[in-house]
Amino acid sequence: MNLNRTTSFQLDWLTVIVFTALVVFGYFNILSASVAGEFTSYLDISKPYGKQLFFILSSFVLIILTLAVDVKFYERFASIIYLGSILTLVGLFIFGKQVNGAISWYDFGGMTLQPSEFAKFATVLALAKYISDLQTNIKEQKDQIRAAILVGVPAGLILLQNDAGSTLVFASLFFVFYREGIPQYYLLFAVFIAFLGIGTLKFSALSVCLTLAGLLLIYQLFFKRKKKKIGGVLTILICSIGLSFGVQWAYNNVLQKHQQDRIGLWLRLEKDPVKLESMKRNISYNLNESEKAIRSGGTFGKGFMDGTRTKGNFVPEQHTDYIFSTVGEEWGFLGSSSVIILFLILILRILYLAEQQKSQFSRVYGYGVASILFAHFLINIGMVMGLIPTIGIPLPFFSYGGSGLWSFTILIFIFLKLDSNRLNEW
Repeated sequence: MNLNRTTSFQLDWLTVIVFTALVVFGYFNILSASVAGEFTSYLDISKPYGKQLFFILSSFVLIILTLAVDVKFYERFASIIYLGSILTLVGLFIFGKQVNGAISWYDFGGMTLQPSEFAKFATVLALAKYISDLQTNIKEQKDQIRAAILVGVPAGLILLQNDAGSTLVFASLFFVFYREGIPQYYLLFAVFIAFLGIGTLKFSALSVCLTLAGLLLIYQLFFKRKKKKIGGVLTILICSIGLSFGVQWAYNNVLQKHQQDRIGLWLRLEKDPVKLESMKRNISYNLNESEKAIRSGGTFGKGFMDGTRTKGNFVPEQHTDYIFSTVGEEWGFLGSSSVIILFLILILRILYLAEQQKSQFSRVYGYGVASILFAHFLINIGMVMGLIPTIGIPLPFFSYGGSGLWSFTILIFIFLKLDSNRLNEW
């Protein structure tokens, strides 16, 4: 343990201030969203706001402990932390508690813990450790595969627990690979796969394949003079056909009914307007009420604890995944914009600090932190506003829950500890 005075005063205080502002503002929105009747006490742990206050206070204890640990500990024991995280994920299949169809929690006498949240910073640590190893060259395919496996193992275990939302967050670590120099065609391939999948679901696999075949034929006839390379074009076409029909099969046979309905609503796959409206009512009640709450806030909002739709419990479980609707109703466009700006400042500041790091381990870890935060921020707000399908992902520092808050706190302050070490070495 080594919490010296130099380190404590060399923290990046802009990041600390923004973090604190988000946590405090998040708490007051949880308070507003979870007060059903007359407010009694902030310390009422039978209510979500009372429990969240405990989570916040304990997170500051975690900050002290995180900063007190010697900076070399995180790199030296990254692999052990990662393996411990994997064991906790595996243990869920035996000892886990099922909530809303997902086996994602341990229950300790009424207090639950979600290992998938802690797996995020553990995976980022392990990835930073592996990429920064002198024997690793992330530009080589074998090392790319190994790094992908590091990310894929926890993501796969979480997916098997029926928590697709948390699994999706791990995909954001692709940006870490991209920053460290993997070829640009990986990014182009990812974008192509995304468009191929969306096109398949929207228009059918056959339509997409015929369109792609036509485009490749035009390319080969008019833009590709070397006819000998037609094999490459055919390979692309065959792989695309396989992927397209694979997406269609997975949508119909792998995804659960509620997941199909959410994607179907997002892409407007139902052509009958009457059935589409019925689908909206059946599977998008939360989303519709969330959008109404945000719109009702106007420019300046209705005021703290004065949101009529929030007080009326129109949005079920509003203090968790849909907490941003409380921000929109009570604080209006200006308050919502302020929250978005604070998140962007935090993420951009972490990216800026990551670029200043002298060690590759710290830089990779910083990019991992920014990627995880950005994924949660983008998906949650996009979901609440109906821009992407409904996915159960919390908004960092705002959504109720101890596991998420503790995980994000550790995630950020490990990086600040690494950054303070850079400052101390000047």
